[in-house]
Amino acid sequence: MAESGLAIETSGDCMPGMQSQTAALSSVALVHDWLTGMRGGEKVLDALCRMFPDAPLWTLLYNQGTVSERIAKRVIHQSFLQHCPFAKNRYRSYLPLFPLFAETNKAHGTLVISTSHAVAKSMVRRGKSENQLHICYLHTPMRYAWDLFDEYFGASRVGIIASTFIYKPIIRMLQLYDIWTLDRVDLFVANSSYVAERVKRIYDRDAAVLPPPVDISRFAGTERKPEGWYLIVSALVPYKRVEHGIEACAKLGRRLKIIGSGPEMKKLRRIAEDMKAQVDFLGFVPDDILTDYYCRAKALLFPGIEDFGIVPVESIAAGCPVLAYAKGGILDSMNERTAVFYTEQSARGLMGAMQDFEIRQGEFSASELRRHAQSFSEESFLRSFEKILLQAIASRKPLRAALD
Repeated sequence: MAESGLAIETSGDCMPGMQSQTAALSSVALVHDWLTGMRGGEKVLDALCRMFPDAPLWTLLYNQGTVSERIAKRVIHQSFLQHCPFAKNRYRSYLPLFPLFAETNKAHGTLVISTSHAVAKSMVRRGKSENQLHICYLHTPMRYAWDLFDEYFGASRVGIIASTFIYKPIIRMLQLYDIWTLDRVDLFVANSSYVAERVKRIYDRDAAVLPPPVDISRFAGTERKPEGWYLIVSALVPYKRVEHGIEACAKLGRRLKIIGSGPEMKKLRRIAEDMKAQVDFLGFVPDDILTDYYCRAKALLFPGIEDFGIVPVESIAAGCPVLAYAKGGILDSMNERTAVFYTEQSARGLMGAMQDFEIRQGEFSASELRRHAQSFSEESFLRSFEKILLQAIASRKPLRAALD
């Protein structure tokens, strides 16, 4: 980093090996949609906070006590959503007002890095010169606006009247806002090739591809002791297709353990009861307990389509193979040595993968799976992000000149 002129602080827990050049780039801002828990998006933000330990953060909403210390210890600017009634738990109810909240809470800095799946990419105050760079790490273009309207707001979910006359106009407005603010982003970085393809289709923009960081370190020293049951780790929402795992295990007479919670819990329990499936619904479990389940599962079932999918990487970090529907970000993270793929997204397709896996089970090496997972570590993410950042700076002559 010595030749880059980029200010990346080495104080605190910044990544070792990065040189401090604070005078060169004194104004760095981070942007995130909302801070209400530590999911995959927040783990990306946490890694960026390691790279820029003093950068202030702009967000729509911040629920204290829900994010890592690395994120929480910085200056956090919240939007008006923070003060709206019941916003702490029902912030999604304010969806039609997200553009307003974004427009009245814009980040500013020489370097702005947003991590976005909603409106964070739009929360940027453009400078009066080209001495500004906005890199958007995109988890996905807004799912409910562009690809999954029916899953979120279709007639079967909210009723035909609300779907047609309330949600369709709202979503159209969000689409227009999403496109209108595209020029605020200088560079998109997608978390998978699957998302990069959607960026091209929806925004007509190219995107670099960088997988998100996964906490591989917590699996160090664990021992693989597979037992006779399969595992699903997932939010219980429709697009995850957890019911495919229940049906496949019921028809094959296999035991299944499901870790996670969500609005589909009652429906999935009813399916399991009707099919007399051997299913244990375990709800939320802490990371150390989850690690133990990965180590003991026969294999992880992954029947949904994810933009990237951190869970399969965690699974192989514990030496546990993956059975996955062959679409989405999973194709970036897994290969034939770490997973069995199937091409029909149905219980029948998953059953075929399970039968294939049980024949080939001995071909999967826990040590080889663990080695593959190392390429998704936080250190690997930060090194790759640094390269992307330096290339972006080098391509902008006015900014480069300001830094030299």
